[in-house]
Amino acid sequence: MKKAKIYIPNKSPMQSGFGKTDKWILEFETSNPTTNPLMGWESSTDTLSEVKLEFTTKELAINYAKKKKINFELIEPKKRKITKKSYADNFLK
Repeated sequence: MKKAKIYIPNKSPMQSGFGKTDKWILEFETSNPTTNPLMGWESSTDTLSEVKLEFTTKELAINYAKKKKINFELIEPKKRKITKKSYADNFLK
């Protein structure tokens, strides 16, 4: 049986904005990972591990997984705590 995870990707550390973090990704888990004896990299003969499907909503991703009978793990995004700061606060203390 296929296993997958559904999540929203984190923002890249090279960007300050949140572009490309609004899509939900369905990514298949690698089965039987092995180590390449020449380079030492992790590899697999499972080609599904290379597939990443993008969905606009979480519900679409879940419905797709249920329709195709894919076992999935849903990873909810963590909420950011935003504190408002003012430039003047640097000089008031």
